[in-house]
Amino acid sequence: MIRQATPEDLPAILDIYNEAIRTGTAVYRCAEQTLEEKRVWYEQARASGFPVIVFAEGGSVAGFGTFGRFRAYEGYRYTVEHSVYVRPAHQGRGIGAALLGALIDTAGERGYAVMIAAIDAANAPSRRLHETFGFLHAGTLHGVGWKFGRWLDVALYEKRLREDVPEAR
Repeated sequence: MIRQATPEDLPAILDIYNEAIRTGTAVYRCAEQTLEEKRVWYEQARASGFPVIVFAEGGSVAGFGTFGRFRAYEGYRYTVEHSVYVRPAHQGRGIGAALLGALIDTAGERGYAVMIAAIDAANAPSRRLHETFGFLHAGTLHGVGWKFGRWLDVALYEKRLREDVPEAR
């Protein structure tokens, strides 16, 4: 079940996120976050009108997703960048796809025109998932991340959500 996250979900969201920091390259952070940092992130996202959603299963959070500003300049106001994280034990069961689909629908309903994904270039499953949803590979930035003692490449993907120009924001 996908629903809006609540403050009570933050410990689970933090656990999922910190596991991604510790064990993988889905995020190029090296230091784990605290619950207070995640609380501030959550409050800022909600205050800015950006969704934070969770996939709840059996009373626990199996994954979460969100989107936010792509860049701060007003010319980018119709473009968002998203993130989806799923507990490793729950990966490969369609949870990431369900979260991504919900974020795409929400962004379109809210008048955004483009959604961006920045994916570790070596993450073939995430790249395939995004391509399944119609994201196009827009380019790769080589050696822009450093984690686990090596340089990492970021593949940028884009999805056009609408062609018309929404009302001015």
